[in-house]
Order: sequence, then structure tokens, then C-alpha cells
Amino acid sequence: MKEQKTKAVRPFGLADKMGYLFGDFGNDFTFILSTMILSKFYTDVMGVSAGVIGTIMMLARFVDAVTDVAMGRICDRSKITPNGKFKPWILRMCFPVAVASFLMYQSGLAGLPTNVKIIYLAATYLLWGSFCYTGINIPYGSMASAVSSDPGDRQSLSTFRTMGGMLAGMVIGVLLPIIAYDKVQVSADVVKETLNGPKVTLAAGIFSVLAIVCYLLCYKLVKERVIVEPTGEKGPSVGKMLISAVTNRALLSIIAASVVMLLAQLTMQNMAAYIFPDYYNNANAQSVSTLMMMGGMIVAAIFAKPLAQKFGKAEISIVSNLFAAVVMVIIWIIRPESVWVYCGLQMLCWLGLGMFSMVSWALITDVIDYSELRNGVREDGSVYALYSFARKLGQALAAGLSGWLLEGIGYDSVAASSGAVQTESVLSGIFNISTLVPALGFLLLGLVLWFWYPLHKKQVDANVAALKIKHGETDAASVTEEAVETAVEEAAEEAPVVKEEVPTEHSEE
Repeated sequence: MKEQKTKAVRPFGLADKMGYLFGDFGNDFTFILSTMILSKFYTDVMGVSAGVIGTIMMLARFVDAVTDVAMGRICDRSKITPNGKFKPWILRMCFPVAVASFLMYQSGLAGLPTNVKIIYLAATYLLWGSFCYTGINIPYGSMASAVSSDPGDRQSLSTFRTMGGMLAGMVIGVLLPIIAYDKVQVSADVVKETLNGPKVTLAAGIFSVLAIVCYLLCYKLVKERVIVEPTGEKGPSVGKMLISAVTNRALLSIIAASVVMLLAQLTMQNMAAYIFPDYYNNANAQSVSTLMMMGGMIVAAIFAKPLAQKFGKAEISIVSNLFAAVVMVIIWIIRPESVWVYCGLQMLCWLGLGMFSMVSWALITDVIDYSELRNGVREDGSVYALYSFARKLGQALAAGLSGWLLEGIGYDSVAASSGAVQTESVLSGIFNISTLVPALGFLLLGLVLWFWYPLHKKQVDANVAALKIKHGETDAASVTEEAVETAVEEAAEEAPVVKEEVPTEHSEE
């Protein structure tokens, strides 16, 4: 891997950051929509049980075990084009992923037999998530390493990527509850918020079009300037890659951290579709909650980079997520009667989660660097594919767990589809799921990063210094011998046989 250094290549700048922002903006126009409303749509509009929905979502992620890794290998072996190695996939897959997302929300099929609706959900969910979304998200995520080799630039990309997801979440989270719910008089003194199926279908179509626009902006603005050579057909096999991953402490621990992070984040998002319209009977409060969530994430975005530079990415993530866990336990204990008190306290949780979200994509580039030192081979696509698969396991766990827990507390999808109010025990169960499951996720995330994840600030700095010498990007004299030795020794602890040694002198291209 080497960085292009010609006058024809513009330097890394705002265009790259904005382009990368638009890439995740496009991703989350379909992804956040699915986490926010798909389960609610199929329980309350299509009349499918929450347990069945959770099971389908869980099983679909096992298909991703094949498609994610396969797409990562395809990316690693892709030839470098004038537009880069990873970026062409954005153009190829933007239309398929948008169409597949729209197909999942067809309220006109609500009258079909239940078994047919279940089969349709499974087929369209697999098409969208396991094939189309994988086909665009793996190259998009892998592309960060090809945009710049500088850690500061990569942290900026991670921050802007998270901001893109936040913007998509804000648009969907604010507009969808206002648009998609109707007030229905279920008795003389009770008015219930009920999901309107055709409005959800219309919203899904609009968001699919916006996703395509964002992907095209990403393709136009981002420039790949780091040449990542194809691994070739004789590159490491998938089996060897998986064996290497199992012994890679950094990769395993960041995978575990991502799984529990998504358990917390997506449970909060999934359950928002139930706690606001059902427990608090105020769907519009979900829109306000989304805006307050964005406020917390914006604060995190402002402080994440300077704090990460001073204390380390893992270090600030540990503190912020343990704080979020404490806040969620407090919410569960006091059980606020006011929806606005609930929203305000939940915003503090998003502030804690936001710190990790802002640096999470930079953390995986640290893992890619570490893996190169460890194995002697640069495999951005494969490492990112394994990471993406782990994230999808987290998504599946959150979706499956939410569905099964809703089933366990007795949530009645048939009654919901007819506009009936859930029982008091069900409503209490909804509150418990919405608070205790995220609290557990935040706590585990902090502990994993504290005790298991090895790439804290000192080690990351040493790895970056060693790789700059290895790639001939800096003079060995400008890097301390201690930093290089630390990086190599730490990597060698897990991989006694390293394919390629780190040079101690400036290498020639």
C-alpha cells in the first residue's frame, strides 16, 4: 500500500469529508428506517408476530456470514480503476439497495395469508440486507483506508460518517412519526396512536430516492488516493483469514464491542416505536426525542476528536459508555411519568454512546493497521467485512431480542393491527426492555474496551509510526526506536511468524 503523490491528486480535504458523510447518509436512509419501523410495520400493519419477525432478522444475519466475507474478498481482489478500487461499487449498487429497501414496506400486501407475508418479509429482508446492502456497505467502509493514510484524516472521516448517519436518523426520526401515525378513537375517553401502512410505504419510497442521491454525491466527492494493491486470486483463503481473525485480539475485541454497542443502540431505536406510541401514547414525542438525541450526538462530535487526540479513542469511549449505563439504570429506577423527562434523560445516554460512535470507524482502521503489522499483509476489505458481519450480528441480536422479549411480555400484534390498547403488564414490559437492555449493552461495551481491547493510545501511536517507516512515508530517524519496537513486539505476541518485517530504514519505492 502506498499513497499517490502527484500534482493531479488533490489533497485530502472538505470534499472527501462531505462525500463520506453523504455515503453513510445514504446507507442510513435504508438501515435506520429498518431499525426504526420495520418490526412495528410488520406487527401493527401486517399482523405478523414479533417473535417471528425477530427470528427472521436473526437468521438473515447468518446468511451475512457468507455474503459479508465474500464481498470483502471481492473488494480485496478488485482491480484499481481510474476512480479507485472501492468507489466503483458505490455506483454499481446504489440503485439495487434502494429498490430492495422499498420492497420491504408494501402495505398493499397486508390482506395476504400470514404465511405468505412471512415468506415475503424473509425474501425482501434477505435481498436488501444480505446482498444489496452488503454489496455497497463493505466497499464504502473499506474505502476509508484508501482515502488517506493519516490517522487524523481517518478520524475526521469517522466523525463525518457518524454525522451522516445522524442526519439520516434525524430526517427519518423526526418526520416518520409525524407522517406515519394517525390518532384513532378507540373508546369514549381513549385516543390511540396507530401506524398508517400506506404512509409508511410512501415514506420508504421517498427515503429510497434520497438514498440514491446521497450515494451519487459520495461517489462524486470522495477521492481514493492511497493505492491498495489487489491481493490476487492466490491471496489468503477465507479459511486462513478466519483462523487469523480468531487469534487477533484487537479484531475480536472490537467485534465484541460493536455487538454490544449495537445491542444498546438498536434496542433503543427499535423500542422507540413501542414506548412512545404505546407506553406514553405520544408518537410525536419520538420526533422530539430524535432531535434531542441529535443534540447529544452533536456535542459528542464537537469534543470527540480533541479528546481522542489527548486521551485516546478507546479511553474516552470507556468513560462515556459507563456513564450512559448509569443513566439508563436511573431511568429504569425512577420510571418518569412525563415523556419529556424520559426524553431528556435518554439524551444523556446518546451523548455517552456518541463518543464511541464518533471514533468507531477510526478504531477499525487502527485494527487494520495492527493486523498488517501482525500478518505482513494489508487486507482492508476482509478485515472490514468481518467487522461488518459482527455489526450485523449485533443488529440481529437487537432485532431478535426485541422481538422475542415483546413476544415474551405478551405484546398482541393482532390487537395492535386493530387499534386496541395493550395491557398494563405489556406496557410495563415495554418500559423495562427499553431501559435495561441498553443499560446492559453500555456496561459491557465499556468493560470490553477497558479490559480486552489492546489498542489504547500508546499502542496506536506506535503502530502508526512503524507503518509509516514500512511504507516509506517518513524517515526512520523521525520515529523513536522505542515506538517501532513497541509496535512490532505487541503484534508479534499474537503472531510469532510475521510475513514481512518492518524496515528500520527509509524504504524505496
